[in-house]
Amino acid sequence: MECAGVPNFPATICASINDEVIHGIPSKKTYIKEGDVVSFDLVVLKNGFHGDAARTYIVGEADSKTKKLVEVTKQAFFEGIKLARPGNRLGDVSNKIGTFIENNGFSVVKEFVGHGIGRQMHEDPAIPNYGKAGKGIRLEPGMTLAIEPMVIMGKPGILELEDGWTIITEDGTNAAHYENTILITENEPEVLTL
Repeated sequence: MECAGVPNFPATICASINDEVIHGIPSKKTYIKEGDVVSFDLVVLKNGFHGDAARTYIVGEADSKTKKLVEVTKQAFFEGIKLARPGNRLGDVSNKIGTFIENNGFSVVKEFVGHGIGRQMHEDPAIPNYGKAGKGIRLEPGMTLAIEPMVIMGKPGILELEDGWTIITEDGTNAAHYENTILITENEPEVLTL
């Protein structure tokens, strides 16, 4: 998959483990073990259009805070899209996601955002997971958006590894990622990647 100005990702799927927030590169040297938090992010191109989705899973059992991290990340997406209706503003969705995450005691990744999606994987508009309600563009039927909460258990700082792709939490705490491509309709949004 090529994006203007971005080098090709060296794998077919992003697999991020524990403190890896996004863009983890799968490796035969890495083994997943009991209690690990693993996020998968993938894109599909079909009939000239892109779909983008991510999910986070816990391998086996984990402590209650880790379980809450994964659940809050998923639920933040669904809280946000409650406002993904014609006439609402993009900031309404972003604000709802960020407020929900922070009210549950977690941190929002601010350096990476969701995006418009269609014939290109990354299109306008950028969709932060935080923001001010009532701000941003108005949502209109026919818009397709990849909305993707990225959540850190601890403090919000991130770092990029030397591989040029993998983003990790600065404090070493676990992270989670949940994403779907949605279509703005005349009524409720349609989730295209469930």
